[in-house]
Amino acid sequence: MTCNTLPATQYKDPKKYLWLLSVIAPFAAPLGPIMYLYTGHTQWLWVFLAFFYLGLPVLDFVFGEDKQNPPEQAVPQLENTTYYRVITYLLVPIITFGFLFNVVFLATHDLHWLHWLAVAITTGSLLGFGLNLGHEMGHKKRKLDKALALFTLSLGGYGHFSIEHNRGHHRDVATPEDPATSRMGEHIYEFMLREIPGAFKRAWKLEGERLERAGKSRWNMGNEILQAGAMTVVLYTTLIAMFGWSMVPVMAVVAFWGAFQLTSANYIEHYGLMRQKLPSGEYERCAPHHSWNSNHLVSNLVVFQLQRHSDHHANPARSYQSLRDFPELPSLPSGYFGMFLIAYVPPLWFAIMNPRLLEVAGKNAQKINIHPRKRARVIQRYSLAA
Repeated sequence: MTCNTLPATQYKDPKKYLWLLSVIAPFAAPLGPIMYLYTGHTQWLWVFLAFFYLGLPVLDFVFGEDKQNPPEQAVPQLENTTYYRVITYLLVPIITFGFLFNVVFLATHDLHWLHWLAVAITTGSLLGFGLNLGHEMGHKKRKLDKALALFTLSLGGYGHFSIEHNRGHHRDVATPEDPATSRMGEHIYEFMLREIPGAFKRAWKLEGERLERAGKSRWNMGNEILQAGAMTVVLYTTLIAMFGWSMVPVMAVVAFWGAFQLTSANYIEHYGLMRQKLPSGEYERCAPHHSWNSNHLVSNLVVFQLQRHSDHHANPARSYQSLRDFPELPSLPSGYFGMFLIAYVPPLWFAIMNPRLLEVAGKNAQKINIHPRKRARVIQRYSLAA
């Protein structure tokens, strides 16, 4: 009897305690500066980047994929188990501490520019974990989850994310209308210039419409974007007042890299995939095959199984511990951290992902979300059925 057929009362999550890696792993961000202060060795300042961008892809390769699913009968039990929720709550103070410790460290220590940049990118990557945490909690209905999500997102000045993601991205995903869906032939730096401002504009529009339906001004403090923005302004102003103007470039680089981590995830999650338009003019319902999926065990354990993105979009209310794999999904060759590195080198990304995309779409241009300016060139180059 497999774990998919066990009765709910007999099912035990084999990864129950491994999920603690989602809490432990981000602590590597402040660990580097802490060990540098203790030992004086600058190598420690690179430990986070080495672990996540080199170590995790290697571990994903060694341990491979995990394609086991919890039985459907056990999902209500998993969703209602407090343990999984507490894990997400524990990560909030760890991310907050790591962020504050690192930015103060950067603003108060004279480092070679290369080591300074390593810690700044490390801290921005930690904000990326915060965005992932905000993503997980922002989908929940509990007020505490939503409040903690808003606070965590405000650390990097990205408080509009939950609105944009939940009400915008999930509605428009895998269509040309979605600024957070990358297109075939669009490299990540081009995507960034479309996605970051586009996401904010959509969030502001959606929140303004919500308030106007309630008979309120969009400038009302019931606006969640303004609430998060106020928290960001208070925090950043306080840090500058306490530690001087050297904090300004720190916050600028750290906040940018945090936002770029979200851009990196968005870029790889739906690259080129396309929902079909129905005769009614509406798009077909989002299904698992409209997202790129990754079952790589180790990286999934440190990002709350975000990489099982296919089930997340098909069933947004499911918590991380309940997300499933499906057969014949569009699949990534590595976990997200390995794919980030590939995406940062566009020719390498296109060489790896375009053949996979063409296979998924059956070389049918109507089933591919192609960069509009490159459409004719892509169709000709790959001999697509137009």
